[in-house]
Amino acid sequence: MRTAHTHPGDPIVAIATAPGRGAVGIVRASGRQLAPLIQAVCGRAELPPRQAVLLPFLASNGEPLDRGLALHFPAPHSYTGEDVLELQAHGGPVLLQLLLARCLEAMPGLRLAEPGEFTERAFLNDKLDLAQAEAVADLIEASTEAAARSAARSMAGAFSHEVTALAARIVELRTLVEATLDFPEEEIDFLEKARARERLDAIEAAIVGALGRARQGALLREGLRVVLAGQPNVGKSSLLNALAGAELAIVTPIPGTTRDRVAETIQIDGVPLHITDTAGLRLPHEATDEVERIGIARSWEAIAGADVLLFLRDLSRAGEPAYDAADAEIAGLLPAATPRIEVWNKADTVVADEGAARPTGALALSAKTGAGLEALRQALLQRAGWQAAPEGVFIARSRHVEALRRTLEHLRAAQAHAAVRDAALDLLAEELRLAHRALASITGEFGAEDLLGEIFGRFCIGK
Repeated sequence: MRTAHTHPGDPIVAIATAPGRGAVGIVRASGRQLAPLIQAVCGRAELPPRQAVLLPFLASNGEPLDRGLALHFPAPHSYTGEDVLELQAHGGPVLLQLLLARCLEAMPGLRLAEPGEFTERAFLNDKLDLAQAEAVADLIEASTEAAARSAARSMAGAFSHEVTALAARIVELRTLVEATLDFPEEEIDFLEKARARERLDAIEAAIVGALGRARQGALLREGLRVVLAGQPNVGKSSLLNALAGAELAIVTPIPGTTRDRVAETIQIDGVPLHITDTAGLRLPHEATDEVERIGIARSWEAIAGADVLLFLRDLSRAGEPAYDAADAEIAGLLPAATPRIEVWNKADTVVADEGAARPTGALALSAKTGAGLEALRQALLQRAGWQAAPEGVFIARSRHVEALRRTLEHLRAAQAHAAVRDAALDLLAEELRLAHRALASITGEFGAEDLLGEIFGRFCIGK
């Protein structure tokens, strides 16, 4: 299989630890035969398999560059499925660059690895399927404990095993349908004898369950973009600070204090929320200066990209004709397709019965005292579609969700063909084939080469 890399058979090397100083730094090499590299850098003809050996790493003149641990993983029992050599040195950036340069000098044909190329080779050599390979990157990038645990489950194969089992059920039904196409006289009774419709129902239900968990996993991985919107001085910055538990934005009684977007990522029940505070929204003719006009324009840009809008209103000003009219006009300009939570802030400044006029479903809270914040957190999770059962969730990506959605569409089309009295088995077989293909794209059994380049190109170098 051709990939985005121009020379997939070359031996490769890279620094596998994060940039910067550290106690330990690792230089990793992978290729079909690394004996010349071992001899040149470690001064030995061979190393014992999978055992750490303390030795000097040698420069070209025989002088030691450093003293550290060398580990040799002979193929196929390695991460990439090729011979792998790991040199664990002290973690100084200059030292690691010297060691990397020494490796490139010592072995002709050795080249620097491209981003994700080690994991790509693991995929190409059947050490990981595509979903597991993606989970490696997701584990590294996890921003919450729940996301890390879910990524670890996917990397261990939980998601892949479920997808493979579902694909096997579709293939079994495909086999029966396609075999029957060769015997037209059997077609009439086929669906009843094979209980095809019952099997389709069961597979469809299993796909629906997998799709629900994948959506949860995608939410864990990607988080939710939440934008705070409203008129000036309704308490957007105070609410951001309250949700984050830190003084991130300047808060004053002066309207229009926030002139630009302020963003922070928090987590609620393990779900990352990317919250953006915006400049207070005024009608265009009400902006006081050019800076405020630019800030308001950026607010609308943020609003356009939101997954959920928190539309803040000032409960202490509810009922004022001018204020209510401006709120109504701004609300009419907000994207209708974006989920919205209406929040009345400053509940601490009014008596309880004064908030009775707020719309049904709106939340009243006080960013100053914290009253009502927990209800807002739960409302955000509900709007995100999060269900409080993260232990069974595997990490997933948007492409996985889309693949499962396409699988479901083809299964439902197959069910429609099966429901017709004079069922067209050739159309049923074709929908089952398309369902199988969509599902198998998750693990990489079917997939375009440009997809592989896109996926592995986002990995860090050395992984």
